[in-house]
Amino acid sequence: MFLGTYEPKLDAKGRIILPAKFRDQLQGGLVMTRGQEHCIYVFPIADFMELQKTLAQAPLTSKEARSYIRVLLSGAVDDVPDKQGRITIPSRLRTYAGLDRDLTVIGTGNRVEIWDTSAWDTYLNTQEEAFADREDEVIPGLF
Repeated sequence: MFLGTYEPKLDAKGRIILPAKFRDQLQGGLVMTRGQEHCIYVFPIADFMELQKTLAQAPLTSKEARSYIRVLLSGAVDDVPDKQGRITIPSRLRTYAGLDRDLTVIGTGNRVEIWDTSAWDTYLNTQEEAFADREDEVIPGLF
């Protein structure tokens, strides 16, 4: 499970050092792709393969499903971290997520998200109050 918040730096070659707590789970390979809210999703390769199997069950007649799958999969790239735990974020994904030098990497359970730090701070500030004020169930049956 991926948990926590980390603040690595993007180097001049577009690489980041993965947080030490995430390396074991991602060492066998990973897939990066466009995430929602202009971040980058990072999945262990096995988890991404399971996600793709689920996506493949969507009906071809669903315009929304086709659009979602196109955006998600057309931005996907696989990588294997090097011995120092570094991965290279392709230029297209860096542009999509507005990544500069300062990054925030968060664990969200089954995936990692990579954010531009200022975008993450803005997102978190707008969501924290709503998080505290929730009265209705967000995830039915859980909370």
